[in-house]
Amino acid sequence: MRERAGESRLKIWLLLAANRLQVTAVLALAVLVSFVAAVTFLPEPLIPQLRTGDTIETMFSTMITAIVTGTTLVVTIGQLVLSQENGPLGEQRARMENAMDFRDFTEELIGTPSPADPSSFLHQIVGVTQLRAETLQESISENETDELREEVDEFTDSLVGNAELVQDQLEGASFGSFDVLFAALNFNYGWKIFQVERIIDEYEDDLSDEELAHLDDLKTALSLFGPAREHVKTLYFEWALVSLSQLILYASVPALVVSGIMLTVVDAGTFPGSTFSVTNMTWAIGLAFTITLVPFLLFTSYVLRIVTIAKRTLAIEPLILRDSQR
Repeated sequence: MRERAGESRLKIWLLLAANRLQVTAVLALAVLVSFVAAVTFLPEPLIPQLRTGDTIETMFSTMITAIVTGTTLVVTIGQLVLSQENGPLGEQRARMENAMDFRDFTEELIGTPSPADPSSFLHQIVGVTQLRAETLQESISENETDELREEVDEFTDSLVGNAELVQDQLEGASFGSFDVLFAALNFNYGWKIFQVERIIDEYEDDLSDEELAHLDDLKTALSLFGPAREHVKTLYFEWALVSLSQLILYASVPALVVSGIMLTVVDAGTFPGSTFSVTNMTWAIGLAFTITLVPFLLFTSYVLRIVTIAKRTLAIEPLILRDSQR
């Protein structure tokens, strides 16, 4: 996925792979260091101004308002998203029927009952895709058109290698973490469907009925992966929004307590002296400010991942939206 996106490993790790709590901690540390550095190295009049009671009161009374408003807004947004899952009995029955129809179709494809675990479900579909690609390669190996054999060999070798990598990543991955969806994002099924369609179109006269049937079977397996991944993605988004709402509620309580303490207890003489050549008052205000920002930093870390996934999966059909793949 990183190679297809043409982006650095660090950026992909930060936006997608890294644990969201770790990203939040990194952002909080960056805020604290930036605040302390700015107060320490900017012109001297800033420090006396920061020590005044009016500055502290204005700063943290504003943060209390922001925390209450932001927390309410984020939780409301999460509830609005989840409200799409609610509905009358008829709609719930229709959802169930559609889901079971898809599972029945998947069962016909893989030859066994559809797994209940999301990672195993995707693993089976990718496994069938790999088997059908290998069958296609064996079938085309006897074709008399050299160029066709070379293209199919290159395509199937790439598909099998990608499928094996994704299956290894799915092995043991549990839903609730990002591992399942991250592995699914590494399987670029849309590009593979396009390649199957292109081979059929360019070599239609050189392909036998059996070879065309193998290509159609491979296309069917690849096409099934698309809605399966989108369903897992939708479930992950809902799971992540619920987790985000919980974490923000948990973080908002200590943030409000710290803001209240800074308003009612702390004044210019509360923290005398200095540590590491930085006044203790600067450390105290910077740390308190960082704690009050934790709900927003949690929101930032989760939304960064969600919008990145959404941007990378806008098209379910074989449409290439990124310049790096064109």
